[in-house]
Amino acid sequence: MTLAVPPIVPDPSVRSAIARLRQEFPELGPEPIVLVVRTCREELRGSPADALPELVERLARQRLRVSLD
Repeated sequence: MTLAVPPIVPDPSVRSAIARLRQEFPELGPEPIVLVVRTCREELRGSPADALPELVERLARQRLRVSLD
């Protein structure tokens, strides 16, 4: 049996949040930031599309700040 992996759909809310948060939290490195942002995006998947960029970034920023405490 072969498993198919769905293609990753580019999501502007994820890309923009990653770019800004990498500048804000350079000490964390890119991998944890990408993981947190993608997790937040998945958790917010039922939110209105227009609100996603702000919601994803705000939630990810909060989680990253907590991880530094």
